[in-house]
Amino acid sequence: MVAKSAQTFEVKNPSTGVVLTELPVFGPDQVQAEVTRARAAGRSWAEKTVAQRCAALWPVTQAIARRTDELVETIHQENGKVGMDALSLDVGASLLVMNYFLENAPRILADEPIRLATARHRASYLTYRPKGLIGIITPWNFPFFMPAADVSMALIAGSAVVLKPSEVTPLSALLLKKCYDEAGVDPDLFRVVTGLGPTGAALIEAQPDHLVFTGAVATGRRVGVACAERLIPYTLELGGKAPAVVLEDADLDRASNAIVWGGFANSGQICASVERVYAVEPVYEALVQKVTDATQKLSVGEKGEVGSLTWPRQREIVEALVADAKQKGARVMVGGHRTGDPAGLYYSPTVLADCDHSMEVMKAEIFGPVVPMMKVKDAEEALRLANDSHLGLAGYLFTKDKEQARHFAERLEVGSVMVNDVLSCAGVPEMPWGGIKHSGLGVVRSDRGLKELSHARHINMDRVPPLERDPYWYPYTPPRQKRIRAALKRLFDDSLGGKLLRKLLA
Repeated sequence: MVAKSAQTFEVKNPSTGVVLTELPVFGPDQVQAEVTRARAAGRSWAEKTVAQRCAALWPVTQAIARRTDELVETIHQENGKVGMDALSLDVGASLLVMNYFLENAPRILADEPIRLATARHRASYLTYRPKGLIGIITPWNFPFFMPAADVSMALIAGSAVVLKPSEVTPLSALLLKKCYDEAGVDPDLFRVVTGLGPTGAALIEAQPDHLVFTGAVATGRRVGVACAERLIPYTLELGGKAPAVVLEDADLDRASNAIVWGGFANSGQICASVERVYAVEPVYEALVQKVTDATQKLSVGEKGEVGSLTWPRQREIVEALVADAKQKGARVMVGGHRTGDPAGLYYSPTVLADCDHSMEVMKAEIFGPVVPMMKVKDAEEALRLANDSHLGLAGYLFTKDKEQARHFAERLEVGSVMVNDVLSCAGVPEMPWGGIKHSGLGVVRSDRGLKELSHARHINMDRVPPLERDPYWYPYTPPRQKRIRAALKRLFDDSLGGKLLRKLLA
């Protein structure tokens, strides 16, 4: 991405350095106009039932499926990822997420009765209502999946949407917009604003009713502050430093294959990527060798298995982390250098052995094709080191002992743990995806994620004809206070009668 002027910016192919197109920069007034336009369209959309919204959005999935080849090529051209990653991790994953929520949203957003223990003469329930206008800011690493998933969920929840895609990869989002228009969805209901950082800031300034941001931790902090100042609810999906822990009883073939794919898919540019490996001493050397052997077989390039990085700064970060690790004693088992087309942003898939926590590569987010590996004494040391991070998004464990897996996983300080698997927890629609520590706030996807994009309104109603006044209303007479005091003492004393009364109310 290069800013051409105050009005336009360039989009480049990171694999070749070729300029793909030039797009407009939306200024504050233009962003506000798009928000106003979408909000107006959203009023009638909000009045539709969930089932009616889902019926109206089904054709979008068909439009996406028809444009699969065009989408894969667009994603590859602007992002640099290989075709298989674009097909499966962007287009395929998007369709699976959309299908799940279109099928299940009427159930997920149905009214929820609340069982009342102390006011049984009344009835309560939660009803999920549209928020109004949802602003979405998406990153460059999944230029189609992130917008497709977030936009569809916001619309299903009944809100209009204004999307600000990454300036590095905006073309996939614009193609998503074409799919919605082609499917006959009101074109004002979902709007796209392109531009640089100030365009995203203008979207927040335009006062959406909820903001969904996916991106770097530092930017997420600024987004959170801006939303908090305006009392805008927000969801943050930020960085990760996912550990993979391999115990003595693990299936090393599966573990090594998982680590290689989990570390190098999408060129390692996934917030859930395997970013560090802790292997117990008895299996460490064997695992390092298996990971190295599998990595050496990977092909790099436009037609290979590992594509280019997406923007120059990311390759600089990767190179600095590898250099620091080498200087502090890490062994480069494979890779560790630029490769491929000199005009592109390629970096060879890299395995580093004998790493430790003095090295930045074990602490800082890499977001590139590097897998650092460290030998540990036992599971407890692995757990301590895995938790020694300011990030807590995903974690992976390899063991055949299910009881040990459960005990370990429940103490791992991350939002999602996968046992004997990697990555998919970030894209399976039923699984809540969100982090702890500095990895974000709230969740995306899952039933819970859809509900977070709605207003949960509590409704309380009569079950039986009401009295003229309730016992605790005015007037506050001494006899009434005496009766209430006696009832509370009886209810919460330690007698058998008190216990029975409390059980009846539970």
